[in-house]
Amino acid sequence: MTIQKFTKHIIAASLMILPLFSAAQQRGQKHFKLLKGERWYGGTVDEGNLAPYEPGYKFDLFGNNNGNQSAPLLLSTSGRYIWSNQPFKFTLSENELLISDNLDSVNIYNAGKTLADAFTSASNQHFKASGQMPDSLLFTRPQYNTWIELVYNQNQTDILKYAHAIIDNGFPPGVLMIDDNWADYYGKFEFRKDRFPDAKQMILELHQLGFKVMIWVSPFISPDTQIFRELNDGRYLIMDSKGNKDLKWKDATQPAIISWWNGYSACLDLTNPGAQAWYKKQLDNMSSQYGVDGFKFDAGDIEFYTGNILTYEKKNANEQCELWGVFGTYYKLNEYRAMWKRGGQPLAERLRDKKHNWNDLRKLIPNMIAAGLLGYQFTCPDMIGGGEYGSFIGLANFDQDLVVRSAECSALMPMMQFSVAPWRILDKEHLAAVKNAVLLRKKYTPYILQTVSASAKSGEPVVRCMEYVFPNQGFSAVKDQFMLGDRLMVAPVLDKTSTRTVLFPKGK
Repeated sequence: MTIQKFTKHIIAASLMILPLFSAAQQRGQKHFKLLKGERWYGGTVDEGNLAPYEPGYKFDLFGNNNGNQSAPLLLSTSGRYIWSNQPFKFTLSENELLISDNLDSVNIYNAGKTLADAFTSASNQHFKASGQMPDSLLFTRPQYNTWIELVYNQNQTDILKYAHAIIDNGFPPGVLMIDDNWADYYGKFEFRKDRFPDAKQMILELHQLGFKVMIWVSPFISPDTQIFRELNDGRYLIMDSKGNKDLKWKDATQPAIISWWNGYSACLDLTNPGAQAWYKKQLDNMSSQYGVDGFKFDAGDIEFYTGNILTYEKKNANEQCELWGVFGTYYKLNEYRAMWKRGGQPLAERLRDKKHNWNDLRKLIPNMIAAGLLGYQFTCPDMIGGGEYGSFIGLANFDQDLVVRSAECSALMPMMQFSVAPWRILDKEHLAAVKNAVLLRKKYTPYILQTVSASAKSGEPVVRCMEYVFPNQGFSAVKDQFMLGDRLMVAPVLDKTSTRTVLFPKGK
């Protein structure tokens, strides 16, 4: 087949019916010989931009999720997949895929002949779709996060200003996320009075404006606080083994103090049913006391559980991260960034924070594809213009073209999230272009919601690589265009230009 090339501005669409697939399994070993022309994806979302992987690529899934979602799953364009219930290390060479350092048995399955065959079989066998989806507002309207505008200075006055500015500048209300530092300290589930004199009234006003409200939460507990002492007395915190591998949990005397990006904190032991019940009670109280609609569950990264820790029930670092995902199933309005092995669940997953540069913008499509192939189909492509606040520090001039292209890239993805205020940093022309991207999304919202609803039942990715829908046509390495479901092909501009090449599949 000759791939037709066509220069087009922003977006192209094509109709195609997905092929049927078969599912057969065969047991494998640790050395898997590559088939002719076979390419491999999976394992980690944050390096999806490197997939399909080249010889020499390696990744260790134990104790590391690269700040994003991961799963013990690899999939090939030849219809095979590799699965284990525990993390493993994989290394790709010219002729084989080597699995090592695995904590459980590793099997290879022959599911058919295509990438879609491999995914569908893996999903049905190991992370079957729940049939449920997160709150539909996450998909039907843009989301707004207060992080880039306020960073750690979350406060009632500026949050309301931000919300009113959204509407005053012609953007539709949607989900508004209040980010980190709304409480006096970690573990205290009350709005801090010095910054939120009447948080209940603030949320009521946000509701009246048409927003649903989420707040940022983490599993960490600030030490030297009343909450810390109470949880420590109840042995609801992860304990410190002090390097003694023979020490039993019941004999540990001190809670572990864990280093994370906000300092040093204790951490809830989510293997303890009492700790889980305590945490859910705090979340429920935030809903009943203030009217909070949902939660952004952050800081559950695998790496935080790799030190000298002891838990009520013995679980490894990856399993601790997996337990963090339990809470999101209680609330339809949820968001996660770090996750392990929760494919098929009604959890809204976001790509990790991206910098305000073109290189990170080009990672959005392949990393969204990677998320879908690991079963995380309800995914958000990070904040428009970038969500890594460090890249905004001291930034006198924003790249306005980058903000526009970021908005256009997000417009036809499952979710679209703003943080930096476009009306503050863009001139009239660029702001109009961003608003046009929002209008484009509105036009296709029925199709987006239809695709997301179907995915909740089937488990199939919402964002699909070209190889998934059009197998064996030379699309396996295409990373700058994607299929939204099986009907709409999207090819956004991802650099400082006004044209691009779009690859079309065979047929009409």
